[in-house]
Amino acid sequence: MPDIKDTKRALVRIGYDGTVHKTFRGSDKESRFANEVRVLRHLEAKGCDFVPRLLKSDAKQLQIVTTSCGSRVDHIGEERLKSLFAELEAYGIRHDDPFVRNVTYRVADGRFCLIDFEHATFLEEPADGAASQPEGQAS
Repeated sequence: MPDIKDTKRALVRIGYDGTVHKTFRGSDKESRFANEVRVLRHLEAKGCDFVPRLLKSDAKQLQIVTTSCGSRVDHIGEERLKSLFAELEAYGIRHDDPFVRNVTYRVADGRFCLIDFEHATFLEEPADGAASQPEGQAS
């Protein structure tokens, strides 16, 4: 699998099947892993279609596997960037890292998407508990 990101905080690879494999590293890796799993489960339950889908999570290895949301973008207009991150807030999540490095473009439907939710926050705690278990395998 080719590396697309290899830093002190994460190793991200693209599988030959197109899935994205992320291993959390560095400080607070356990809490960042748990947060990203929880946020992605919440967004899927809410029907958010411009973020990756969580396919698997492994709390022991601190790894997740997600669907791909296209290719990273090098440039996006400031207003479009703000609009995209504001659109996410309608699903109850604030990204908290609202920069172009967390934006991808999905050619299949011409949609800008968001990635990398390890620092995201809930605007309100979910009442349904659907996003509460970070361990194990996603359904």
